[in-house]
Amino acid sequence: MAIDERYHLFIGGESVEASTDESITTTDPATGESLARVPAGTAADIDRAVSAARDAAPSWRSKAPAERARIGRRIAKQIREHADELARLESRDQGKPLTQAHHDVDGAARFFEYYAGAADKIEGKSIPLEDEQFTFTVREPYGVSGQIVPWNFPLNLTARGLAPALVAGNTAVIKPAPTTPLSALHLAELCRDAGVPDGVVNVVTGGTEPGAALSSHEEVDVLTFTGSVPTGQAVMESAAEHITPVTLELGGKNPAIVLPDADLDDAVFWIAVGIFTNAGQVCSAADRAIVHESIYDEFVERIVDRAESYPLGHGPEDPGMGPINNADQYETVLEYIDIGISEGATLKTGGEPGDDDGYFVRPTVFSDVDPEMRIAQEEIFGPVLTVIPFSDRDEAIEIANDVEFGLTGGVFSRDIKRALGVARDIDAGSIYVNEWFGGSEETPFGGMKKSGIGREKGLEALDSYLQTKALSINLSE
Repeated sequence: MAIDERYHLFIGGESVEASTDESITTTDPATGESLARVPAGTAADIDRAVSAARDAAPSWRSKAPAERARIGRRIAKQIREHADELARLESRDQGKPLTQAHHDVDGAARFFEYYAGAADKIEGKSIPLEDEQFTFTVREPYGVSGQIVPWNFPLNLTARGLAPALVAGNTAVIKPAPTTPLSALHLAELCRDAGVPDGVVNVVTGGTEPGAALSSHEEVDVLTFTGSVPTGQAVMESAAEHITPVTLELGGKNPAIVLPDADLDDAVFWIAVGIFTNAGQVCSAADRAIVHESIYDEFVERIVDRAESYPLGHGPEDPGMGPINNADQYETVLEYIDIGISEGATLKTGGEPGDDDGYFVRPTVFSDVDPEMRIAQEEIFGPVLTVIPFSDRDEAIEIANDVEFGLTGGVFSRDIKRALGVARDIDAGSIYVNEWFGGSEETPFGGMKKSGIGREKGLEALDSYLQTKALSINLSE
């Protein structure tokens, strides 16, 4: 799957020209070199895509669930048959190591397999009332779904929303991030090749204008957004005009509590995985290690050694860690490192660009971090770990919960009962015990507080794309 020099929008089952000649040039974040040009879509392009999705909706929703399941499995088959090409495409476009890109591609296929298995199990219920009166409920698709996808896991998160939307009987208009649009365009083509009817899946590339047009469009029936809190708030505000239901998966500032009896080797390994995977560009990253004072110094020493073991490199070369995806985020990460130093935290390692061209930042560890520092409160979205000491359980829980986010958290302890007790007190949608990034496509995922609304993944995700209708019937003569 070669990277084309120029791409088009995907509307109504085919590649089409945008309404203007303006384009966006995507770059390889490891080198800064141009990869491809994609259209800078406009509100008019969103109108065309939504119209195509609206026209396709009646036929798609009327298909038997078993047929939608068969098409879902064929999409998964297409993804698996093109797995190596998709992974290499994603690695170059996003910057992540090739192994991680392969994992994302496998997850994308798994989403379609998983939800295909649920297609013919979407059921209503009967509610007996009195005499011969009954109420029956049915679960129906909303219609047109709008999907706004971020740049950190482009293919995987596109599939995460698209698979349950399609299986539930909705059509889709996808707006990928401007820096990573290529995998969504290729996925749309694979959907067409798998037998998805024209207009059911549409992709409009571009920046703010098409995203804002999609989130405020009166013909969009349900919205899914993954990204930052400020943008999520803007999406929610736009959707409110038409009372459009929204699912939001937003930021995180996720605590990893290391209790004094933890296996330090395991804790260091998993927290490093949690913060340095995808160069820390993960909403659920383990970006706050909250470590008991009795093991604090040893933990810091070991996590610094681990951080310094990550070789940086170009994603297709499959290094330990790749670059930051784009110039804006690169500057943001470096700015937060400067903030941490100015706040008085101790920079133990990293904190500087890599030796190569591109947007590389070395794995970074701060110790002596006060919980009120900005680097301990605000999402950095980069390979920056803050290590915070605690003296007792209550203090650990207080530090963990004293942020505006509540996406994920973790606990490390040899005493599973103790670990679960602490896990129950962390305000977050997902808690990992003696691991990080636990769960799978079957596991519901979403946040509390400012980390979002609703759940992705698992059967719960179908609730975002289905509405319940009650039919009350009197059977008496």
